[in-house]
Amino acid sequence: MKKLPIDEILSTLRTTICDSMNTVLVAPPGAGKTTRLPLALLQESWLIGKKILVLEPRRLAARAAARQMAVLLGEKVGETVGYRIRLDSCISSKTRIEVITEGILTRLLQNDPGVEDVGMIIFDEFHERSLHADLGLALCLQTQSVLREDLKIVIMSATLDTGPIASLLGDAPVIISEGVSFPVETHYAQRPITEQIELAVVRKIQEAASEEGGDMLVFLPGAGEIHRVESQLLKIGMQKDAMIIKLYGGLSQEYQDLAMFSQTLGKRKIVLATSIAQTSITLEGMHIVIDSGLMRIPRFSARTGMMHLETVKVSRDVSDQRRGRAGRTKEGICYRLWTYEEEVVHRDKNTPEIMEADLTSLVLELAAWGIHNPGELQWLDLPPEPAFLQARQLLFQLGALSCDGRITSHGQQLIKIGLHPRIAHMVFQGLRLGYGKLACEMAAILNHRELFQGLSDVDLRLRIELVRKGGYHTIETEIRYWKQIFAVPQGGSDNLEACGLLLAFAYPERIGQGRGDGRFLLRNGHGAVFKEPQLLAMEPYLVAAELGGDQQGEKRIFLAAPVHLYMIKEHFDEQISVQERIVWDHEAKAVRARRIEKFDALLLESMPLANCNKEDVLFALLEGIKEEGLHILPWTKSACQFRQRLMFMHKIDPDWPNVSDDFLKITLEEWLAPYLYGMINCDHLQRLNLTAILGGMLSWEQGQKLNEWAPTHILVPSGQRIPIDYSDAAVPVLAVKLQEMFGLKETPKIGQGKVAMTLHLLSPAHRLVQVTKDIASFWDNTYFQVKKDLMGRYPKHYWPDDPLKAMPTHRVRPHS
Repeated sequence: MKKLPIDEILSTLRTTICDSMNTVLVAPPGAGKTTRLPLALLQESWLIGKKILVLEPRRLAARAAARQMAVLLGEKVGETVGYRIRLDSCISSKTRIEVITEGILTRLLQNDPGVEDVGMIIFDEFHERSLHADLGLALCLQTQSVLREDLKIVIMSATLDTGPIASLLGDAPVIISEGVSFPVETHYAQRPITEQIELAVVRKIQEAASEEGGDMLVFLPGAGEIHRVESQLLKIGMQKDAMIIKLYGGLSQEYQDLAMFSQTLGKRKIVLATSIAQTSITLEGMHIVIDSGLMRIPRFSARTGMMHLETVKVSRDVSDQRRGRAGRTKEGICYRLWTYEEEVVHRDKNTPEIMEADLTSLVLELAAWGIHNPGELQWLDLPPEPAFLQARQLLFQLGALSCDGRITSHGQQLIKIGLHPRIAHMVFQGLRLGYGKLACEMAAILNHRELFQGLSDVDLRLRIELVRKGGYHTIETEIRYWKQIFAVPQGGSDNLEACGLLLAFAYPERIGQGRGDGRFLLRNGHGAVFKEPQLLAMEPYLVAAELGGDQQGEKRIFLAAPVHLYMIKEHFDEQISVQERIVWDHEAKAVRARRIEKFDALLLESMPLANCNKEDVLFALLEGIKEEGLHILPWTKSACQFRQRLMFMHKIDPDWPNVSDDFLKITLEEWLAPYLYGMINCDHLQRLNLTAILGGMLSWEQGQKLNEWAPTHILVPSGQRIPIDYSDAAVPVLAVKLQEMFGLKETPKIGQGKVAMTLHLLSPAHRLVQVTKDIASFWDNTYFQVKKDLMGRYPKHYWPDDPLKAMPTHRVRPHS
């Protein structure tokens, strides 16, 4: 057996693990930790009769680890060592080491929280901080705390800040294996890459192959780029001198084995790999590493409402791991396809998935575990509260959680299926309605929507029709799988008219109502619009499965299907609110009584409502008056003057009614409501006699005194009755021609004799010549100056020398 760096510390590890419940092991890629440690622990006394679970983040790594351990034991996979991954398993009654993927661990814990047949759980490659790994560890820690004090947990990583994880594990001991590495010469690009990354990679492969010998490991972000690079290499004849091998998670086991175990018989091996080759598996003898600088990581997509893979620049710790693959057995070379200056913008490490992910599946798993608040568990990073609450609301809409956050029987169904809860719910609803086949087709298409990126038509039905014509092998394989998992019966309807309804089950918050101009209002209140003209633009209702960035404040629709209103009413009836609304219509200036059907932000139907409650109509009318303002009432000249007189009296005596705008608004129910019965609109309001209504606010005594204390007119010396202007309640004004006031010795007073009138003395042409509250002082001090000016302008008029003895007149001259 080949000696590996981990062998030197296996004895220490056995002792530490025996003495501790939890242990942290840090060892570089290729040190042998994944395969050697589980085998070294098999005969430990504390493990008798129990299994070891080895958790791997990827299916390829799980199968490879199980196979390598079986080889070391001289057995076949499925005997002492086996694996369980999605869609595949190889175990037996003799299996004591199970290599599993993260989702499998969650299922095992949910089915048997005590995992009584398990003695130790190893979390491998924990530095990747996947959502499932964080969730699995949180559940394991609670199992260990509550049910299984003897359950041992080991965290293994190639690079890890050990402080936080050791603290989370109760100050667990940290064991470090230094490993063996050789110097790696690192070359950066001379200038930023401006062409397609595949072309740059092919050119660098050619350059490296001409300058250096040895096998080559090329890191690319995904399978698409790998196939395009392979195609280019074959086109230039690279296969003549080298074996070109693809390596990514979706390949069959035979292809994966080819990368890891193939003998090239003197040919150079060029392995085109995704990030899976960073740490998860061991590739021997790589002398050259070419790093594209890109990787795909799971991110929550607001467009799709689910997780998706996003291409990002590698972090510095990832690029160091990739470079280290060239220095495993001898000195190596690493070519980085970015400049040294560009590395400044590379992050030190990737953000844990839990901080950026869609938490819908996690929240459902926690609910199944009996957890409603994630703070009840131990986490390295607590799930963000906004994302947690958003996921919880979605699960409630899907019927997976009750209003208090408890998992429902339907939620228990969803959690057993390896699909996002949105899509699983859609398929279950499709089965119930006889659309199982169509729902499985849609599930596969939604999981592989990137295969249709060239289509400009956003209609989901078009994609279904294309798949039915054939040629989409990945999707066709997945459709067959889901039909088997969901036990879809033969026959059943595959009518595309149901496509929108099924999509509504998956995306209930994205049901949209057409506004008639190609724009849509979504159920969640957001606006949505198509980026370019679409046949779906004038549909009354649709469901958006993919939404993009803002376009004038509205989301762009990238994938959708129409849905009929009757389908919404039939299948979402419990979520549709029916209200009888009697409200003021600002546009019509009238009370409108209608029966309203609302689907959150969507107004589905509005019909006139007959035989309304009179009190409800009255309330709506009063609210309308408050909304419009008191100016909507018929304020005639008489009513305005009457109100001004009351305001004057209230100013000098607070016992009189307050008829200010603010007070009248807040007391509408008291002074106006009794006169409004039978009225419903602005025209009806014009019948009101506001003078009489305001008069009704006076006591009997006030009614008797009003004309005396706040008269409408005053009789002046000329014999004319002149109106009083009460528009300023603090300063009542009498505007009168000066000649009509001859002989008046004192300024008239009103308001129980408390308020002297403000006199606006006018010229014969009714122009203001003097303002005074003291007429006697005016005659004594100012009149003669005013007289001189007026005589010059109005020589025919009467301007006596003694105004107190002169005869008042409203004519040019008094009658003799």
